[in-house]
Amino acid sequence: MRKYNLAFVLSVFVLGQLFAQATEIPQIGSEAPSFTAMSTNGEVNFPSDYGKSWKILFSHPKDFTPVCSSEILELAYAQESFEELGAQLLVLSTDILEQHNSWKASLEQLHYKGREPVKIEFPLISDNDLVVSKKYGMIHNSESTKKNIRGVYIIDPHNEIRAIYFYPNEVGRNVDEVKRTLLALQTTYANNSVVTPANWQQGDDVIVPVLSQSEKNSIGLPDSDLYKLTWYMVFKKDD
Repeated sequence: MRKYNLAFVLSVFVLGQLFAQATEIPQIGSEAPSFTAMSTNGEVNFPSDYGKSWKILFSHPKDFTPVCSSEILELAYAQESFEELGAQLLVLSTDILEQHNSWKASLEQLHYKGREPVKIEFPLISDNDLVVSKKYGMIHNSESTKKNIRGVYIIDPHNEIRAIYFYPNEVGRNVDEVKRTLLALQTTYANNSVVTPANWQQGDDVIVPVLSQSEKNSIGLPDSDLYKLTWYMVFKKDD
């Protein structure tokens, strides 16, 4: 009886550990988990292959699904603009590599929204064994134990996770919003004394949450780039 109870307790513990691994999501500010996996561009060694670039990792539930396909195509049309911002795109799902290759070949033939077909330059990573998916908390058991949810992870040049999005399976992601967030993060990354307000777009003024004494004294002067709406909202004009 004691042996049975011990075996039962151990099995529950192991299942609990597996569940925790499958649902644990890295925190913002934590180091992005490293991995090696095969992709449509060959072997990916993350993050060492990407140097000091920003990295944006997208997870997908399944190949050959309409919403996922629309997202891949929108990313492909925007891939050059992300590259100009110093960001590299990666896409991952739990389907096998052969299926990724077939999906990519099919997508590259489509005239999506009347546009010319586009080459997909970024890798579609195969995670059929769920190793990467579990490291990043992409498997949510309430949805599926074998498919990823729609996640976005923005990772800075020092391999720190700076933003995480999760979308339901029925809602496609907004590529422009991902780019806006990247630009906002790059703005605050370059100047950690500022933050961006709601609906911020590139070129908009930023907020200075903590002022030095000299900055406080400069508010209201003709040549100052600082102005305040009230004592707790001080803005800095875009340079």
